[in-house]
Amino acid sequence: MNILELALMPLLILCIISLPFIAVFSKRKSPKKTKNAIIINLCSFFAVMALAVIFPIGGFINAETAEATAAAVNNNAGLAYIAAALAVGLGSIGCGIAVASGAPAAIGAVAEEPKSFAKSLIFVALGEGVALYGFIIAFMIIGKV
Repeated sequence: MNILELALMPLLILCIISLPFIAVFSKRKSPKKTKNAIIINLCSFFAVMALAVIFPIGGFINAETAEATAAAVNNNAGLAYIAAALAVGLGSIGCGIAVASGAPAAIGAVAEEPKSFAKSLIFVALGEGVALYGFIIAFMIIGKV
């Protein structure tokens, strides 16, 4: 373990456990609710730590799987899969935002003037194209792995 890891881990745990104080300082929760939230955070933290000590997971790897795991960890396939997931996910979110604003406007335009159907359909299709571009990029990334 690194000295940096040893210093940052307790700091991270302390920050997570003290998150309910943010709600008190921003006047969203009463101090009694915050006290209950901190107690729940502490109890869940110590329960997870106790389960981690009682049921250790790291002892299930033998010599053959350790070599395969080391080979799998050393390549960058995991990062490629994360990049593909981000491309699809963010593209779909962008598509949803575009269609959520474009489709009601297109429906309203067609309701007022039926001749504008083709023009409004183009704007809705452009919004949906963003998701298709993300999907295509994901296929290209996974194809390189």
